[in-house]
Amino acid sequence: MTASVGIVGAGAWGTALAQALASDGSEVLLWAREPELVAEINESRTNSVFLPSARLADSVRATGQLAELAALPVLLVVVPAQFLASVLADLPQGERDLVLCAKGIEAGTGRPMTSVAADAAPHAMLAVLSGPTFAHEVAAGLPTAVTLACSGGEQQWDRLSPAIARPALRPYYSDDLIGAEVGGAVKNVLAIACGVIEGLGLGQNARAALIARGYAEMLRFGRARGARSETLAGLCGLGDLVLTCSSTSSRNFSLGKALGEGMSASEALAGKNSVAEGAATAPVLAGIAQAEQIDMPIVAAVHRLLAGEVSAEQVARDLLSRPLRAEQEPGA
Repeated sequence: MTASVGIVGAGAWGTALAQALASDGSEVLLWAREPELVAEINESRTNSVFLPSARLADSVRATGQLAELAALPVLLVVVPAQFLASVLADLPQGERDLVLCAKGIEAGTGRPMTSVAADAAPHAMLAVLSGPTFAHEVAAGLPTAVTLACSGGEQQWDRLSPAIARPALRPYYSDDLIGAEVGGAVKNVLAIACGVIEGLGLGQNARAALIARGYAEMLRFGRARGARSETLAGLCGLGDLVLTCSSTSSRNFSLGKALGEGMSASEALAGKNSVAEGAATAPVLAGIAQAEQIDMPIVAAVHRLLAGEVSAEQVARDLLSRPLRAEQEPGA
């Protein structure tokens, strides 16, 4: 059997997607940068560094050579957002479907992942896969639904949906790539804020309020960028926000919790194998919001906290002391 789908990136999420796509016996080619990880996956069927809970299907094969994936018609790109440009620069050019699975904004340029990929792989047809997904649950075959936003419309959807859909992995169609990207990027920053609430012991009421007010910020930013409100109300926006703001299985929530408990950002991020994308996204998102006069007080507060400008307690005080306004009023 020859693989028709490749996964670029063998972190937790990339490994989980490989396992999910191999659940029906399909062969999946998984690229990993680390030679020792390639050997472990192929010899032991495990990924002890990034997804130790999973035993991988025999039809998942790892490789350290990006060129091996060049002939495949569909590639799911699951490298961290800040490494997308460099990895795609090393991938041989070709007319293929690139499904972007990283959630973030490029530091330094403020580019969304679709812009990064369009510049690095101009001949590819782009799509965005995003939604409420914990990697260990996907790898275990638990039911999961995601948004698959296709730049090529329904024709691309007709190609990609059979390649990605499995009994426990259900994609839903969209053509709103901006909305899918905005939801994934903004929710990571908001999850850090919810983790801070947890770390400070401020309770469930405060977390629910922050989720609701954070969603309002997501909507404001998304609309300003051309996203559709209904996209952000779906799996890749509100759905993903609720999941990642509610559990220490979220790397971003765990980072925020550590900050709320008194750790510095450098201490909380030190020695982590997996990437908390929100830490890199927060300053970029806050900068864009300020430049475009989009009111995002929670995002701005997370940025200041990560930069060491304020304490977690001061962040909470500042947000609670904002002027009283109508709930739907901009800046509330």
